[in-house]
This record gives sequence, structure tokens and C-alpha cells, in this order.
Amino acid sequence: MSIPDTPVANVTPTASQTDPDARLAPGSALVIGLLMVSTFIVLLNEMLLGVALPTLIVDFGITPSTGQWVTTGYLLTLAVLIPATGYVMRRFHLRTIFLGALSLFTVGTAIAALAPAIEVLLAGRIVQAAGTAVFMPLLMTTTMRLVPAGRRGHTMALVTGLTAVAPAVGPAVSGVVLSQLNWRWLFILVLPITLAALALGAMKLRNITTPEQATLDILSLVLSAVGFGSLVYGLASIGESVSGHAPIPPYLPITVGLAGIAAFVYRQVVLQRHRDAFLDMRIFGTRSFTVPLLVMVIVALNGFGTLIVLPLVLTHVVGLSTFAIGLFLVPGGALIAIVSGLGGRVYDRFGPRPLAIPGAVVWTASLWFLSQMNGDTSVVTILMAYLALSASQALMWAPMTTTALASLRADLYPHGTAAFTTIQQLAGAAGGAVLISAYTIGAKDAGALDMAESVSAAQAAFTTAGVIAIVAVLGVLFVPKAPSTH
Repeated sequence: MSIPDTPVANVTPTASQTDPDARLAPGSALVIGLLMVSTFIVLLNEMLLGVALPTLIVDFGITPSTGQWVTTGYLLTLAVLIPATGYVMRRFHLRTIFLGALSLFTVGTAIAALAPAIEVLLAGRIVQAAGTAVFMPLLMTTTMRLVPAGRRGHTMALVTGLTAVAPAVGPAVSGVVLSQLNWRWLFILVLPITLAALALGAMKLRNITTPEQATLDILSLVLSAVGFGSLVYGLASIGESVSGHAPIPPYLPITVGLAGIAAFVYRQVVLQRHRDAFLDMRIFGTRSFTVPLLVMVIVALNGFGTLIVLPLVLTHVVGLSTFAIGLFLVPGGALIAIVSGLGGRVYDRFGPRPLAIPGAVVWTASLWFLSQMNGDTSVVTILMAYLALSASQALMWAPMTTTALASLRADLYPHGTAAFTTIQQLAGAAGGAVLISAYTIGAKDAGALDMAESVSAAQAAFTTAGVIAIVAVLGVLFVPKAPSTH
């Protein structure tokens, strides 16, 4: 049985999709630019508390497994809500979505800044994430529609680079701020920036879409929350279970999560036969979409996970201060931006494989190198490995995202970007849970760690990441040789 096309918001074509020299229509650059800046601001907060984790552990008297939820909970909320962004982007004007989402993010930031306990801080982070959820799918969908195919590689490299650069810069900013101020200033300093972005958006942002009737399937949203939430909770509980602190065995929520995700997928298949699906499953019908997506699952899982673990390693193994950790992480974020920009031009000419294959190999080798660190490993050596890790990750991130989305028809862009970003954020949340669990298991102690326990914890976390990374090396070999021009 054929499935009828899912209607999407109407967009006036701005340029030929086959002309490599076509320019953006007047005003399109402003729309994309404003969305990029705002997306960078909200994504910066994903990993903002990574460097602050040791401080939060002391201030609130919590374990690393509990503390990592201020980041994992943020990523998990994104994974649960992003599937609904396809509905949101069809139902409302671009300007309405932007102002509403950024306002919600601002409220969450204020709650986090005033949080008297870890529970309130987590609540603020969840509200922040609820506002963040729509930004990346909105930016990616808008870019794919406004930018001609011949220029997508370069432009999408800048767009997707935000998802790698912003989380990488977050810990660096955090380290610098924490060296002088209390952790609450991580949120206080963000507030005037978001208020300025709101004012600029209200004055300058124009609508490029026509809203249409769309139905939000509540059951799909519930199944998404139960499935993804239970799975990540179970993964995050592994480390606590080994140390005897988990309230329930991890296999129970993991089983519930897998069942919930299976029910969610089945529900979408059923909905496609009768009316609009919450998430259109036809996007998974092409290898050009699914293979890059699977590679990005591994990249996001290890990428976000290592950004949570690395500050702990630098604190307990190397002995760096929060300020030093911030300076340590700055070059990685800058390198990701540079490599992403240069890689976009290579992608436009030669496709994704000349970037992704060497990137996957170097990335995996860097993780294995970090797994061999010990108490005598110098900070310069770790920095070199971190820079290699950052550069090679950038060689995969943008090409995989662009290849996947370019393989879809324009009417499936909202669903493709929602699925891609959802799974990417879910993988990031799972990555934090898995690597922190490996770190906890390697330490064999939930309390204060001595040098030997810290080294063991670091080696366990990076060894786990290295094993997972091998899947990415195998995956990039099956990515299409040339970019699509849909």
C-alpha cells in the first residue's frame, strides 16, 4: 500500500536548486543568520555544566551519577520533545515559534540561576531544554529549503557545526566563568543575551512559511517520553547499580524503554495509513539517510559523553583548576569550527567519504590513545589527543548530517530534521549515561577518588568510548560516495 505524501508548510522557492552559483533571496541570509546565532546560544547550554560537575557534587553533596543528570536530563528532554517539532513547524509561523521557544528557554535559565537545590536546578534545565528543542530542526529545515543544492555543503557545514561547536565551547566558557564566579553566573550571564536575541527577533524576523492544519498525536508523545526516558534512565543507572545505589535494577527501565520505542514506531506506521504521523517513517526507507544517521548516533554518543567525562578526568587525574579546564577546552571548539567550514567546500566537490572515512579512523584512534592515560600522562599530551578528537569529529558531523537530509524529498525535511536531531540528542544523553557509568565502574568507589581510582575510572570510560567508535569506522564505509541533489 502506498502512503500519501505528508503535507508541509508552503515556502516560496528562492533559487534554482541545481544552480551552484545561485544566491540566496533577499532577506534569507538574515533569517538563517538570526536562527544560527540563537541556536548557538541555546545549544551552548547543553554542556555548560560539564566543568561545573565537580563543584555541584560538592555543593549539593551528590554522586557523579546523580550530578550528570543536569546534562543528561537536558539532552533527554530534547530527545523526547524534538519529534513534536515537525508538528510545531507546520502548525505555526516561523516568527511565533522563534519567540515562543526562546521565551521558554529564558524562563528556564532564570529558574536554574535561582535554584536552591539540585532538584530545582534539574527542573530549570528541563524548562531550558523544552525551549531549545525546536531550534535545531527549525534551523536545519529552513536552511535546506532556502539554500540551493550547489551551496548546501558549505552552508550546512556552518549550520551543523553549531551542534558540535556550541557543546564544545560550553565547558570552556564554564571553566572561565567558574574560575571567578559562582556556578549560578553560568545562567545569570546568559539572560541578557537571550533577552537581546528576543528583541532582535521581534523586530527583524519575518515569516517564510504558511501555517496549515496539523494534528498532534498525544499517544505518540507519551510513548516517546516513556520509551526514550526509560531507556536513558536505565543506562544512567548502570553505574549506580554496580556501586549498590540504584533504586531499581537497570534492566527494568531499559526493557520498558525498548518496548516504548517499539510501540512508538508501530504507532507512526499506523498513523501514516490514515492521517498525519507524529514522525513520518518513510524517511528511514533510504540507505542514504539511515547509514549516515547510524554513524551520527555513534559520533553523538561518544562526543557528548566525553565532554561530560573529560572535566572529571582533568580535575582528578591531571589536577587542573576550573579556569585551566576552560582554557584547555577552548582550542577544541575553535578547531571544530575551522574544520567544519573547510570541510563544507570539500563536501560540495567530492561528497562525504573523503572527509568521513579518515575522520572516523583518527577519531577512534584518539579515543584509544586516551584510554591508555595514566598519572604520568602530561596535560600537553592529553590536549593533543583532544584536538585530534575534535578535528576528526568535525570531519564526520556535517557531512553525515548533510548527506542524510539531502537524500530526502523537500516535503520530508521537517520529519527528517526532527528524527535526525532527536536521535542525535538521545544518543548524546545515552552517551553521558554510558560513559559516566563506565567511569563509576572503573573507579570502584562512589566517594572521593585517589589517583589510582581516578586513572582506572578514566581508562574505563575512554576504553568504552573506543569500542563504541569502531562501529563508526565500519559505518562510514557504506555512506554514499556522492551527495544527493534532491
